[in-house]
Order: sequence, then C-alpha cells, then structure tokens
Amino acid sequence: MADNSFQKDVLAELGDDRLGEIAEVLGTDTAGAQSVVASTADAFAGGIAEKAEAATPEEADEVRAAFAEASEPPLQGVATLGGGLGGLVGGGMMAGMLGKLAKPVANAVARKTGLPAASVTRAIEIALPVVLAVVTKRATERKNPGTAGAAPAGGTGGGLGDLLGQVLGGGKK
Repeated sequence: MADNSFQKDVLAELGDDRLGEIAEVLGTDTAGAQSVVASTADAFAGGIAEKAEAATPEEADEVRAAFAEASEPPLQGVATLGGGLGGLVGGGMMAGMLGKLAKPVANAVARKTGLPAASVTRAIEIALPVVLAVVTKRATERKNPGTAGAAPAGGTGGGLGDLLGQVLGGGKK
C-alpha cells in the first residue's frame, strides 16, 4: 500500500518499549525495527487487499464482516481472555484473518530484509496485536464518522475496495 499513515499508526501504537523488544528479537537497532514493523504493516494491509481482490462473493462478505465486527465495541469478560499467537484468542474474525496472514507476511518480510524468518515471526507475534488494534480503531472511526470523508461501504463496484482504502489505505484522519 502506498499510504504511510497505516504504518505510522502501527508504529505510534507500538510504542518505544515494544519497538525496543522487537529490535532485540531482530538483533538490530530501533531504526531497523521500525523498518521491519513498517514492512510488516504494509504486508498485512497488502495481504488483506489481495485476499479481498481474489475473493469470491462469500469471501468478500467475510472480509466485510471482519471489518464490521472490528468496528464494534470491544468484548468484555471471558471472551477477552486467552493466549495464542500474540494473545489474539477471542479477537474475532479480524484476528483470525491477520493470524492466517502472519506466516506469509513473516516470510515476505524476511525475504525483503534478509533477516531470519524465525526472528521476523517472533517480531510479528509482538506487533500483531498492535496491528489488530490499529485496524479496529480505524474501522471504528470509519463506522462512526468522526473522520472527514468517511463513506459507507457499498456503493458502486469498489465497495470492498473503498472499505479497505479507508481502513488500511488511510481515510482522512
């Protein structure tokens, strides 16, 4: 994706402590970790976009449903407990979608950066809940238009593409 606002939001949400943890896992400095996180955010956004592009009508409905679910208020109680990949158990459809993309994203980022795939995978496990949080926040902002120019999904032809562009490709903030 060409829009850097998604990357910036992920990096801001990640914070210095987690970024330092990622740098340590990768055996690099903070700038190197930022680069890997930016590549990871791009790869997740691109992976979701590719999934949507090649989607059957049923799969497109699943992507829309994942974004709709992500825009709902957070779950409370037992549903929020759990571990698993990046603590995403109970994170709903969007967490599942991101979880399925994690290994291909790790491999792509490892190829791009030359870093060991195992280290990149561990870094992604740290970053994945943050990516989910940013997607959720953006989907919520889109649903509750406090953001200028947010348009409803649907419309002509590119409804899913419009949704992805607004949430991942940087609707106006």
